[in-house]
Amino acid sequence: MKLQQLRYALEVYRHNLNVSEAAEALFTSQPGISKQIRLLEEELGIQIFIRSGKRVVSVSQPGKAVLEISERILRDVQNIKNIGSEFTELDSGALTVATTPTQARYALPHIVADFVKRYPKVRLTIKQGSPSAIAQMVSNGEADIAIITEKLDDHPELRRLHCSEWTHAVVVPHNHPLLDCRNPLDIRDLASFPLITYEFAFNPGSSIARAFQKARIEQPEVVLAAADTDVLKTYVKLGLGVGLMAKMAYHPQNDSDLQLVDAAHLFEPSPTWIAVRGDTYLRGYTYEFIEMFAPKLNREAVDRMLYTPIVEDFSI
Repeated sequence: MKLQQLRYALEVYRHNLNVSEAAEALFTSQPGISKQIRLLEEELGIQIFIRSGKRVVSVSQPGKAVLEISERILRDVQNIKNIGSEFTELDSGALTVATTPTQARYALPHIVADFVKRYPKVRLTIKQGSPSAIAQMVSNGEADIAIITEKLDDHPELRRLHCSEWTHAVVVPHNHPLLDCRNPLDIRDLASFPLITYEFAFNPGSSIARAFQKARIEQPEVVLAAADTDVLKTYVKLGLGVGLMAKMAYHPQNDSDLQLVDAAHLFEPSPTWIAVRGDTYLRGYTYEFIEMFAPKLNREAVDRMLYTPIVEDFSI
């Protein structure tokens, strides 16, 4: 059994059982991946993947267990490499940060610029996606840390480091009828207009969903759900609807053709978290990046949050 075989099998699983995509991601050939996985299956005496002809269609029951353990093994191998690199290559390596498009566009640019100046030998990668997608990236090892703006109930393996909170705002073109509504804005007035907002805005448990439920208003008409705030603002400018977005994404100069209406009183502040696997060995420059993003999260604070055992209370 070789680590390469485990890596191949896991990559096929991560690419929705598409061997061609896995081969492309690993910069190798499709026949090579298929051969190594077959050899691994022969050695184990089981089928990891169920096939229809040459196509992989699903994962077998024992295959699921093999993939789960493989992921843990490869993560531990990477941790061992990180420990070695920490003492032999202090200021070089790689760091992958997963975050939402809004955070990447509006919260990170200055931090990334300062980090690159401080660590020019570190290969920094920013991956973007929805909150659930970027949480999964950290969970399966595609990213070292994630900057997340939603709950992480589906990922108990991740530890959350609270950074800050952000509020919502409404944006409309000048002379829009919403500007004639009462001040401060009432949620019923907002619900009377078609909305343009984030894809995850009305996910169960989100601050936006809770606010409308509390006001006993059914989900309003959402004419466009966007992952990217700049896309959201583009369609607001075209008059398709009222924009509901993060207040930090409004720039008075760049968005001079839009008018901002504060909505912080309508929706609970949303937290920003840094998510990390509790079993990950963090390089020194990763601690630096975290502290640059959230100054209160120095190395001591991060270690205390990540590595203090969770004590369960069985007295009830």
